[in-house]
Amino acid sequence: MAKTYRHNKHSVGSATVHLIWIPKRRKPVLVGKVKTRLSQILEEVAVEHEWIIKALEIAPDHLHALVEFGPKTPINSIVRAFKGRSSRLLRLEFPHLMKLPTLWTHAYFYDTTGQVSSAVIQKYINDPHHD
Repeated sequence: MAKTYRHNKHSVGSATVHLIWIPKRRKPVLVGKVKTRLSQILEEVAVEHEWIIKALEIAPDHLHALVEFGPKTPINSIVRAFKGRSSRLLRLEFPHLMKLPTLWTHAYFYDTTGQVSSAVIQKYINDPHHD
């Protein structure tokens, strides 16, 4: 499979990051309609910012996302956009989530995919090992 690159005015390249974050207190709240809606929200945010979610796995108490992004995008702004929008909308749409002080913890994990191929990470995320 040939690697595809983003072509911009002054650059050509590929930037992909593996992200993981968890709900506050690692509560298993990412199930059913919440899980479905979270997936929709993340996809909407990605489209708005011209990011590509290459893989997404939502477990009850955490999520993995493999995201391709442009050269001028800081990783923390990707996380902030995903977590901010999803927290606000999910807590409005699902009142039981208001029992948590916040939906997400402040922390997150990230790893750029330079050392391990994106295909390996995508395979890991798509493996239903979290069910």
